[in-house]
Amino acid sequence: MHPSALLMIVVVAGAAVVHGDPAAITPAAQFWQQALPGTTMPAAIADLVQQGIDHSPLVEHYSVMPSISPCILFNSVCDPRMVAETGIFFHEAQLRPGSAMTLSFPAEVESAILPHDVAGKVPFGNLGDVLATFSIPAGSAEAAQVRDTLRRCQEPPVAGEVKACATSLEGTVRSAMDMLGSPSQGVWAATSVLPRGGLPRQPYFVEAVTPLDGGRYVSCHRVPFPYAVYQCHIARRGYRAYVASLKGLSGGPAASMLAFCHVDTSSWNPAHPAFEVLNTRPGGTPVCHFMPYGDVAFVKKAGRAY
Repeated sequence: MHPSALLMIVVVAGAAVVHGDPAAITPAAQFWQQALPGTTMPAAIADLVQQGIDHSPLVEHYSVMPSISPCILFNSVCDPRMVAETGIFFHEAQLRPGSAMTLSFPAEVESAILPHDVAGKVPFGNLGDVLATFSIPAGSAEAAQVRDTLRRCQEPPVAGEVKACATSLEGTVRSAMDMLGSPSQGVWAATSVLPRGGLPRQPYFVEAVTPLDGGRYVSCHRVPFPYAVYQCHIARRGYRAYVASLKGLSGGPAASMLAFCHVDTSSWNPAHPAFEVLNTRPGGTPVCHFMPYGDVAFVKKAGRAY
């Protein structure tokens, strides 16, 4: 489909929307309420849904932006030095009240979550089609990001992992529900709560740590693309999940961070940056990481059949 025709679809999709609370008025939010009754759409997700209505990625130039989310995936080959700078990976022993952790999360790209009907008409899967639709020059840094995301989504999962990529909020929720299995009751969603502008580099004081109330988790991470694409995955081997309250020792923003600790990393890519950052190896000590802005976890409460 020609980009101008896709732009018309975006305009029509947003024409009847009145600015206000996305959780009350968008089709994505109505779907959310039906699929996850009693669960409020996280503010970061609602913001990206509204971005997809207000700003068409088909007419706003896609540029490379720093994003730490893909570096969490089990087959990641990100630059360990860049990853170490953020502090996103850490040892489980550090996750205790009273400890200090140095963090520096970059500002996140505002990758809009497209309305479901629009996302279904936008190319995804063929590199040439994507570059043509979004007017991305071949050989550019943006084209390399698109190629890498398509590769990530098409390559097989690591042993013990189930994964899927989704190009809309509805697709993301359905993928997570499928991975968690029937029945769908007792599933809720959670995100880290931190500024979209990131966290400035400084030591952060761990004020409190609480286990995440669940027995099984699907993590969905944004991967670089002209619009929001989520790669969701679930590990069938041991992991633990927490919520950590952080406060900057030098002032600045506070954050409530989701943290996942993977007990079994034996099938991860040996070149994964976490191993160098934490001085461990596949199958060694548990690897813990925070969930960045805009990533979302779907949680099935403990005690439910699955």
